[in-house]
Amino acid sequence: MKTLLITLEYPPQIGGIASHSLNLVAHLLASEVVVYAPKINGDVAHDGRHAWKVYRRKPYLPFFWPRWLRLYWQVRQIVKKEKIERLLIQHALPAGYVGYLLKKFRRIPYVVFFHGTDLEVGLKKKLRKISLVCRAAEKVVVSSEFLKNKLLAKLDDLKNVVVVHPCPGDLFFEQPPAEEISRLRSQLALAGKKVVITVGRIADGKGFPHIIRLLPKILKKVPNLVWLVVGAGPKMEEVATMARKNNLQNVVRFLGQIEYEFLPAYYHLADLFVLLSHRDETSEEGWGTVFLEAAACGLPVVAGRVGGAEEAVENLVSGVLVDIYQEESVISAIADLLRQEEYAKKMGQAGAERARRDFRWEKQIGKI
Repeated sequence: MKTLLITLEYPPQIGGIASHSLNLVAHLLASEVVVYAPKINGDVAHDGRHAWKVYRRKPYLPFFWPRWLRLYWQVRQIVKKEKIERLLIQHALPAGYVGYLLKKFRRIPYVVFFHGTDLEVGLKKKLRKISLVCRAAEKVVVSSEFLKNKLLAKLDDLKNVVVVHPCPGDLFFEQPPAEEISRLRSQLALAGKKVVITVGRIADGKGFPHIIRLLPKILKKVPNLVWLVVGAGPKMEEVATMARKNNLQNVVRFLGQIEYEFLPAYYHLADLFVLLSHRDETSEEGWGTVFLEAAACGLPVVAGRVGGAEEAVENLVSGVLVDIYQEESVISAIADLLRQEEYAKKMGQAGAERARRDFRWEKQIGKI
């Protein structure tokens, strides 16, 4: 079946939906899948490395409303040219409107995906529109049982909801070259250090300020600790300022955004992955692919007990789930996993085995 993936986030853009889109098409037959994605710097070189066809366009009209009408006409042309038989839609609003219209006028079935914040915001502010898109879809794919329950709490008569867990890319299950890890370890001055890594958007709900506040107490138990922070976001300056005020400049390494294909090497530098996700005013973690990326690389995990994170991390098996407001338990969880190497190694191995067994794209994608 000739399939078109419509996504507004796609590499070389960095982010969860972008990597999800790439992994999704990478596990479909290249001759049977086409991608629609926005223009972005570096897109020509990136797209040239893959076998499937990618159409790069500017999806929005600059002045006319609704702005997504340009996306509709662009997709309609691709559907006709490529003889598309099915749509996979990453952004229910606004791209879901395109699927709805193409099903209505061209009888093209579509599958729509929800990842977390997109669903929560949609259910709160645009429930009628979300309902329209979901009811016309062939399937509604959510990332976790947590999100499925959120959706069905508002639209309890939907019968087409499927949980497809986003998985680590295949590259996370491979050992990076030893020389690459050695080079990075030297470059980041990690010799003799215990290394914690966090990968994520530096934004509300991700717990970066909580880690900064707890680091001085953790350092009393693990004085040779270094914290690697991979990511960027609106809270970046606030977190960096907190680090300076707490005299943590020699402890925290802000690495910025790292291209997806290079991420595994950074995980392999670390002894422990920590992300203290928590509920904020608008949403909570819908899943947490980074927890599984860390597990695939053999790292134990400390995660905030919230939302879909409770499915991504098997408590006391692949990691430790914590209430981030119980400070002493968070400090103990992190310090214990850094000091008790056999305990941490056993947990990391269990996480890697679980990731290989349950969270491979070949297994999950069959649900679609």
